[in-house]
Amino acid sequence: MAGVCSLLVLLLVFNSSCLGFRSPLSVFKRFKETTRSFSNECLGPSRPVTPVDSSDFTLDIRMPGVTPKQSDTYFCMSMRLPTDEEAFVIDFKPRASMDTVHHMLLFGCNMPSSTGSYWFCDEGTCADKANILYAWARNAPPTRLPEGVGFRVGGETGSKYFVLQVHYGDISAFRDDHKDCSGVSLHLTRLPQPLIAGMYLLMSVDTVIPPGQKVVNSDISCHYKKYPMHVFAYRVHTHHLGKVVSGYRVRNGQWTLIGRQSPQLPQAFYPVEHPVDVSFGDILAARCVFTGEGRTEATHIGGTSNDEMCNLYIMYYMEAKHAVSFMTCTQNVVPDMFRAIPPEANIPIPVKPDMVMMHGHHKETENKDKTSLLQQPKQEEVLEQDFHVEEALDWPGVYLLPGQVSGVALDPKNNLVIFHRGNHVWDINSFDSKFVYQQRGLGPIEEDTILVIDPNNATVLQSSGKNLFYLPHGLSVDKDGNYWVTDVALHQVFKLDPNSKESPLLILGRSMQPGSDQNHFCQPTDVAVDPDTGTIYVSDGYCNSRIVQFSPSGQFITQWGEESSGSNPAPGQFSVPHSLALVPHLSQLCVADRENGRIQCFKTDTKEFVREIKHASFGRNVFAISYIPGLLFAVNGKPYFGDQEPVQGFVMNFSSGEIIDIFKPVRKHFDMPHDIAASEDGTVYVGDAHTNTVWKFISTEKMEHRSVKKAGIEVQEIKESEAVVETKMENKPASSDLQKMQEKQKLIKEPDSGVPVVLITTLLVIPVVVLLAIAIFIRWKKSRAFGGKGSGGLNLGNFFASHKGYSRKGFDRLSTEGSDQEKDEDDGSESEEEEYSAPLPAPTLSSS
Repeated sequence: MAGVCSLLVLLLVFNSSCLGFRSPLSVFKRFKETTRSFSNECLGPSRPVTPVDSSDFTLDIRMPGVTPKQSDTYFCMSMRLPTDEEAFVIDFKPRASMDTVHHMLLFGCNMPSSTGSYWFCDEGTCADKANILYAWARNAPPTRLPEGVGFRVGGETGSKYFVLQVHYGDISAFRDDHKDCSGVSLHLTRLPQPLIAGMYLLMSVDTVIPPGQKVVNSDISCHYKKYPMHVFAYRVHTHHLGKVVSGYRVRNGQWTLIGRQSPQLPQAFYPVEHPVDVSFGDILAARCVFTGEGRTEATHIGGTSNDEMCNLYIMYYMEAKHAVSFMTCTQNVVPDMFRAIPPEANIPIPVKPDMVMMHGHHKETENKDKTSLLQQPKQEEVLEQDFHVEEALDWPGVYLLPGQVSGVALDPKNNLVIFHRGNHVWDINSFDSKFVYQQRGLGPIEEDTILVIDPNNATVLQSSGKNLFYLPHGLSVDKDGNYWVTDVALHQVFKLDPNSKESPLLILGRSMQPGSDQNHFCQPTDVAVDPDTGTIYVSDGYCNSRIVQFSPSGQFITQWGEESSGSNPAPGQFSVPHSLALVPHLSQLCVADRENGRIQCFKTDTKEFVREIKHASFGRNVFAISYIPGLLFAVNGKPYFGDQEPVQGFVMNFSSGEIIDIFKPVRKHFDMPHDIAASEDGTVYVGDAHTNTVWKFISTEKMEHRSVKKAGIEVQEIKESEAVVETKMENKPASSDLQKMQEKQKLIKEPDSGVPVVLITTLLVIPVVVLLAIAIFIRWKKSRAFGGKGSGGLNLGNFFASHKGYSRKGFDRLSTEGSDQEKDEDDGSESEEEEYSAPLPAPTLSSS
């Protein structure tokens, strides 16, 4: 079996007739260098080598004037390295145009498959081991290697030949029978390079895609057992059925993205967004997501137009003394690990129709109905999973008990950052009718208000923010790790260096001066910073109903929004814009329009309203939102008197806006969940301003693939549903539907006895009830024995109120307000009122 797999690997890698490449849309631009038609300008064989200086030279590798006679022709040609000495390829420059060439591949080997001037690639590329050095398609820009990095060729260990493979997809450009000399120019040096480039290929060899099946995952994983390598570029490849390919390094259970992209995009090697190092003991993992829709027979891995491929190519460099030029992974050695793969791996990349990769060698493209499979929607599409989050019950952070938690965020290291108010509270006495802070005499908070928390064990890693703030509110962290915070008492926005306790890097607004012009805020609530442009967005706020945009240096650019009126606010109207979430790749900014109980999204360039997300289960408030690719998270507020919707968290399909999950904590309860932060692995943090608590929730959808035993409890198997969510236009789920969904996910039985947990719980509760009844009876007897007053009946409010820490408000009266002021006025303790929205309508707004 091993021999068969090895043979299949060789056939797929070196005889592949359609090796696709990928490019992040954020960096893909058509190469602007002037492209020439080489129809009648083929270089003669006497001029392929051009000296640059005493150590460097260029090598032109071109087709020798070929004319393909039919579409999907693959021609190969070879060129021997013009020196026996060791040399290093340090630059590639394409010499081709997408008008005539579909894609090119450059291999390095010791013996080509043919000695002719060129040949049909069906005969093979190399007679021995072939290393992929370069790939190009769709006018992709040149591939530039990092300084000091080169592909080693020649000498005793390097390749002696280069083999160029050119795929001519559509030959309509050759109607005039002209000759093509497309190829690539290499810059080589004889100077030894300290770092040697290489290629790591992750490839599936046994995936089967059933006909008509909406989603099929193909997973690959291998333990890395070499010297450290540093990943700097990647490329993905599937055929027609591929939706998205993602690659990761997994270290100590943490998934780090190498790259992910649609295989239907223009193709080349493109740089990783953030450099990734891979060390001995790490795991390299990849997932390809396919759809079998449109097929009537099962599709297998192979090199023909009717087959599929699942390939991830990783370009890396290593220290010269330890360098390995080519490595492969064709297995899935840790299949259970993929339960924890980040949700993004099942989210297709939006592809504009004019950027779709035309697989000319796929016969299905002739069928217009099947071609539609390639065209992914412009809006973000989410692959439906049984996505569910539950509280991480072993996380001790719930017991941190800082001050009122106003903001939570994640830094670039995925550490949790908390913004809290220490011993300050927002109550009815905090501001006057003109929103001027009235408690300046208290001074700033004398403890660190910003805490960096280890996401695993909740230890405090770092703290800052002492003697800076009066009433902290919003918190966000930019891509460089800087903190952006708002203070509603100071009416200001601050940019802080996380590694310095010196003065803020930037301050917007005037201290203690509320206002509504370009230089003032009035109780600003949140900040969002565009990771690509550095543009700053501020939601302002409690007494201004607007979004304000600033340049990266803090210069006012524009603002939009107005105060809403009536029960049906128009787009762009706000009643406390409370939280912001950027969707960078769609150029959208979403706003939690708190008191209107909705989420509004706008285009960041034109400020044009895109859409509203509003559900009955939100109730009247949406406090905070957070976005990760494909998913939008939110928390609402406590229900008003007579309302039925509870305070809870929501997970939504961002593309359709549909609620796919709701969640609540097990330990303690939501009282005023004030902010929410989600990481791309599906972990969610919620900070509550009333209970002074932060909860951690973790994604559990990957645990539903099979029956799983946890602590002696068997969770009933729920069939995995990883279907593509095609922006369904179904009715929004009512809260009763959501409750049924939760109940469905809580079907738990004892593994051996089969006795339901409900029955066990009932048996445990009975003794407690009996003891409680005995205690009440004894207390009643004592009161009779000592002549105490009897009321003629049992007052549960008085009975429980006699116990320390109990508030009798639930028995004495029902709160008819959504305000944070939740203690009786004769209660000597601090008020729990966090914030007041102003002006205060009836019923009173929850302050937060």
